[in-house]
Amino acid sequence: MTRWDTSNLADQSGRTFIVTGANSGLGAETVRALAAAGAEVVLACRNLAKGEQVAAGLSGRAQVRKLDLADLASVREFAAGVDRADVLINNAGVMAVPQGRTADGFERQIGTNHLGHFALTGLLLDKIADRFVTVSSGAHQLGTIDPDDLNWERRKYQRWPAYAQAKLANLMFARELQRRLTAAGSRKISVAAHPGYASTELQSHTESIQDKLMWLGNRLFAQSAAMGALPTLYAATTDVEPGGYYGPTGFGGMRGYPGPADSSKASRDEKVAAQLWELSEKLTGVTYDFPK
Repeated sequence: MTRWDTSNLADQSGRTFIVTGANSGLGAETVRALAAAGAEVVLACRNLAKGEQVAAGLSGRAQVRKLDLADLASVREFAAGVDRADVLINNAGVMAVPQGRTADGFERQIGTNHLGHFALTGLLLDKIADRFVTVSSGAHQLGTIDPDDLNWERRKYQRWPAYAQAKLANLMFARELQRRLTAAGSRKISVAAHPGYASTELQSHTESIQDKLMWLGNRLFAQSAAMGALPTLYAATTDVEPGGYYGPTGFGGMRGYPGPADSSKASRDEKVAAQLWELSEKLTGVTYDFPK
């Protein structure tokens, strides 16, 4: 397989990309590469100051807009301000954080990583011309979806299983979205990607001693955030399989250049995916009106 990197990124002039969590890490690297290829980028960020710092270093057209995925009111406000774009990249997320709740009462990881993006995608469905890219994680392999306790209200909270559930939800959502787009006869596509083991600020926000351990892991084993962003860029700009999943192709899927990625049996369970979709609509109040 030919190695694909930013030198292979086609000219993106005239195209607009919305990237959530673009103020640092994978999101920042994603908008840097897209802007360098001529795209207009919208940095959808909770931290506007950091977003402005990233935008100031970009070539081409960029705008920074407030988006807090842990607050559905913010998601709705952001979506209402979008006229159109070619690609939505659902990149933002939190990892293995202590138990907490979003503004709407959701468990913080499923609420931010999945439900916020589910609502955003639905609200932007008719405004995105080309595709939706959702960033999952190799951690999805350890995840299970519990439709009866998605928000960890009855189970004892465990940060890593909660993270794995959220990233599994990301992947299942991307695939279920493609099935529904196909059923509607839409030419828009939905794909998923994961960064492998990439060094980002995500590993420094667990608010525990694990921060130090992951910092060490970043120094010793992780690939750069720029390399970690390649699967997202590949999924967002190349001729990929609708409903596909892309990630690093070297060393157990943790590092290397992008290509098709392996996924768990659970991620392909269409019955659970449909249950998750219906529950997500109920919790967020966002229903999808599929375009042709």
